[in-house]
Amino acid sequence: MEVKIKAYAKINLMLDIISRRNDGYHDLFMIMQGVGVYDTVTVKETSSRDITIKCNLPDIPTDSKNIAYKAAEAFFKDNNISNKGIEISIEKRIPHAAGLAGGSADGAAVIKALNIICKTNLTDDEMCKTGVKIGADLPFCITGGTLLSQGIGEVLSKVKPLPKCHIVLVKPDIDINTGKAFGQFDKSGKNHTPDKLGMLCALQNKDLGDICSKLENVFEQFIDVPERIEIKNILRKHNALGACMSGSGPTVYGIFENKEDAQAAFDELKKEYRQVFLCNPVRTGCRVYKIIE
Repeated sequence: MEVKIKAYAKINLMLDIISRRNDGYHDLFMIMQGVGVYDTVTVKETSSRDITIKCNLPDIPTDSKNIAYKAAEAFFKDNNISNKGIEISIEKRIPHAAGLAGGSADGAAVIKALNIICKTNLTDDEMCKTGVKIGADLPFCITGGTLLSQGIGEVLSKVKPLPKCHIVLVKPDIDINTGKAFGQFDKSGKNHTPDKLGMLCALQNKDLGDICSKLENVFEQFIDVPERIEIKNILRKHNALGACMSGSGPTVYGIFENKEDAQAAFDELKKEYRQVFLCNPVRTGCRVYKIIE
């Protein structure tokens, strides 16, 4: 059997780090939103008894360091299944080390695909319990849409979906290591706490302007992205309702009510940056679009 999945990226409408836990992880408050930039992940059965990974980009690891590999291992272990052999093919479109959960999306896609291949009939909640062992963003990538994510990412709560809009993503040519970013928080803390209640109320009221006025990411307080201010200025010049960094960065996004404004921002930014995307919100997590028996 072969399963093909669209693994969607995410942005953070809000990201607050509450505290560092005794186990070394961090308690988080994140409003997460799926967006229409995706990797294509294909998982098929083999008789190799191994987990093999192929990827269209040479700088992506294809061994046990890849989140997709770790997700497959965790799935087999949690469900007491002996791996008869699988091949994972990843066509990357989501930028790497960008704060867009590209690796987590791939891992989530593998769990969803194996749930079909192995006929385990797991619910999303059950798949999320496996996913969170690999990374905080995996449960969201399995479930998708617009969600409040708390704890280390394992506590997901539904909120009203983001109103219709257009989103421009810009990934500068630098990579940021998430672990090191959290280390910066541990050293310096934060100097401002986002308006979490205000954001939840804005989402409840489906007020796009109010939502965009409350976009905030505490990583911006201590992660240096030299191009961030320039990118935000260009987004706002073209009437972005709000602009913010996603995850631990460096990707910056802008939200637009008007498609023509979003296109104009995209066109200008594309002249300066290699990785620029124009997309819309999505209301699903990883989406199965083809099953070959």
